[in-house]
Amino acid sequence: MNPISQVSGRAYPFGRKNVDTDVIIPAQWLKTVTREGLGQGCLESVKAEPGNVFTDPTYEGAPILIAGDNFGCGSSREHAAWALLDMGVTCVIAPSFSDIFSGNAFKNGILTVAIPQEAIDRLMEVATTDPISVDLETQTVTTPFQDRFTFEIDPFRKHCLLNGLDEVGLTLAQDAEIGTYEAKAREDLPFLASPKLAEA
Repeated sequence: MNPISQVSGRAYPFGRKNVDTDVIIPAQWLKTVTREGLGQGCLESVKAEPGNVFTDPTYEGAPILIAGDNFGCGSSREHAAWALLDMGVTCVIAPSFSDIFSGNAFKNGILTVAIPQEAIDRLMEVATTDPISVDLETQTVTTPFQDRFTFEIDPFRKHCLLNGLDEVGLTLAQDAEIGTYEAKAREDLPFLASPKLAEA
């Protein structure tokens, strides 16, 4: 997982409320055995709408998505986070998120920022012409016009995102402690070890 400290650039001024995971990545895209290419199906039905922001060249490659209330509701499919990442989105800003989507986003290295609707309205306005910057260290969202919005984040999630630690990374960070424990267990409880483990 790539570390996240700052996410800056153009933002998709989407703003739609109650966007569920079936809209984020439709069911027909769930047959894949790889995460690659899911960005093509991300928000497919929205991309088919005339004048949508996702096919507007102005926002091509934007790393930030500005959404409405309850983003990521519906099913628990992790493919929704994979699809957004494959599309290049590493930060989603909305007034609120589905808990399951927020968890899946975090585990895959997407920063979810919850701020009030008034702030969303302002960012939607700025995003049509200028870039936006999100700083995880200071927990702020800023614009070139001196707008500054603060957000809360769980300290554990902040630590993991800043250091690029997923569940595997967190486990590997405890490698020395795990090795010490296993060595002591082999010494104290040799009958629990397999012959191969006992010889190691």
